[in-house]
Amino acid sequence: MTTVAAYAAPAAKAPLERTTIERRAVREFDVLIDIKFAGICHSDIHQAREGWGEAIFPMVPGHEIAGVVSEVGPGVTKFRVGDRVGVGCLVDSCRECESCKAGEEQYCTGGNVGTYNAVGKDGEPTYGGYSEKVVVDENFVVGIPEGIALDEAAPLLCAGITLYSPLKHWNAGPGKKVAIVGLGGLGHMGVKIAHALGAEVTVLSQSLRKQEDGLKLGADHYYATSDPKTFEELAGTFDLIVSTVSAPLDFSAYLSLLKRDGALVNVGAPEEPISLNLFSVIGGRKTLAGSMIGGIAETQEMLDFCAEHGFGAEIELIRADEINEAYERVLASDVRYRFVIDTATI
Repeated sequence: MTTVAAYAAPAAKAPLERTTIERRAVREFDVLIDIKFAGICHSDIHQAREGWGEAIFPMVPGHEIAGVVSEVGPGVTKFRVGDRVGVGCLVDSCRECESCKAGEEQYCTGGNVGTYNAVGKDGEPTYGGYSEKVVVDENFVVGIPEGIALDEAAPLLCAGITLYSPLKHWNAGPGKKVAIVGLGGLGHMGVKIAHALGAEVTVLSQSLRKQEDGLKLGADHYYATSDPKTFEELAGTFDLIVSTVSAPLDFSAYLSLLKRDGALVNVGAPEEPISLNLFSVIGGRKTLAGSMIGGIAETQEMLDFCAEHGFGAEIELIRADEINEAYERVLASDVRYRFVIDTATI
């Protein structure tokens, strides 16, 4: 066991505070990672404030982890000391179900283990990346290519893969018209990735406040959803719409923007249930779908893709003692576009 410093929420809705936690001793197939940077994801806030249901406290959030390997277990073959690595939203799964065998560990039916706010197979709670070190099985660690700076790579471990997976699954690419709803931590990665895949990219945002940014990031078009004319003008336009927002939308209005056989895919997860008039999917054979992160192999594929195209996330680097302020700024949409904690300040 190793004692490390971390930032934790002691209880639901309580401010995060500096503390210490225990990390397990390195087992045969484990990798010990010195965490260098940890992204702040909106889902950290949902969980620390029990927006998605009962949670485990104290909670050390953080599933956008970038660091360097400092020790490996005797059975490890995939990584060596000194390697640049990342850990995303999962640190284990059943490894035996159909999803796991297909490399889709995020849909594990036997029960996957989250990087934090979960219980590992050893019965111990998991603690995330707002900490100095983490111990993870090598099968849930990915390599970060040299082409991406570690601080800009951290948000790719959740925000990057959360957008890459549905864009690939629904065949975003040349000749396809793709809309990204919301230009935040998730949305800005959607624009970069969809553009790099060769799709024609439109941002649908509440206002035109971030229009200049959106176009610089690779969007071809930018519309304000607060303007009713947007929905008239864009009716029947898109092959694929990916919604990154965690507020409830007027789904019938957004479904009206799809072509026949188009898909509206949700990666943002509102805390409240939605209502839907089914005629908005029946007319046009449309799909209302969801997507959750990606498997470990696809996460590695995404990192390699981003390195090949020369981009990471757009980040604002913060000190650990600024985490609580950063949470409030995320809720106020006051970040361009992902906060990343410099874990040397913990």
